[in-house]
Amino acid sequence: MKIEVRGVLKTYRSLRALDFVSLEIEPGQIVGVLGANGAGKTTLLRCLAGIAAPDKGEVLFDGEPFRRDRLDMRSRLYTMPDFPFFFWEHSIVRNLAMILRVYDADSPGNETRVLQLLRDFDLLPLALRRVQSLSRGQIYKAGLVAMIAADRDVWLLDEPFASGMDPHGIDMFKQYALEAVRRGRTVIYTTQLLDIAERFSDRLCLLDAGEVRAFDSLENLRMRVHDKGNVLEELFRQLREGGST
Repeated sequence: MKIEVRGVLKTYRSLRALDFVSLEIEPGQIVGVLGANGAGKTTLLRCLAGIAAPDKGEVLFDGEPFRRDRLDMRSRLYTMPDFPFFFWEHSIVRNLAMILRVYDADSPGNETRVLQLLRDFDLLPLALRRVQSLSRGQIYKAGLVAMIAADRDVWLLDEPFASGMDPHGIDMFKQYALEAVRRGRTVIYTTQLLDIAERFSDRLCLLDAGEVRAFDSLENLRMRVHDKGNVLEELFRQLREGGST
């Protein structure tokens, strides 16, 4: 699904969280959204997900304006906040069943895939445990299992690499995300970890004070800096010093 963001303005009182942002994202890409605290990363995801409505501008999916009341359009997305939404008193399995039913992805053939995902994320021994008894990283991995099993066109993830997951969980997420992208899915995630973003993105979006300062592949961004080994560090250094990227 092609995503277009056209001149999106989003304000919170006097703060411009997004300052007329425009982007085009083709299907089958991993897009890393980077920026300092308050740069507008989470707000951008919220506008893409339909959680927040732009004050001006629009978001288009495959050329069609996205409306928050269009459940058929919203069902093509899956959003993972920095802390997943769950019914804490229920088990992982019960939560997964409810989520997949909402996304109409609870067909009998999906049971085997869910079991494999639980196994891959080291959650199978915990499957009948209540969510409230799990660690933050385990809860996030359970959220990823739901996202991967639902298999929507677009994955939106807020700070997945600061979620408390162990190294194995991070590695499994990367593997499944890459496999999904090969099938034409789009993965958009926010992060402040520059080294991960450089290795795990087809395109990088640098936000600063609600504005897009760069949106390109790492290879093209490398042409803008002198330090070819630390591309993002130099770009952010230019931003801090008031320079242009």
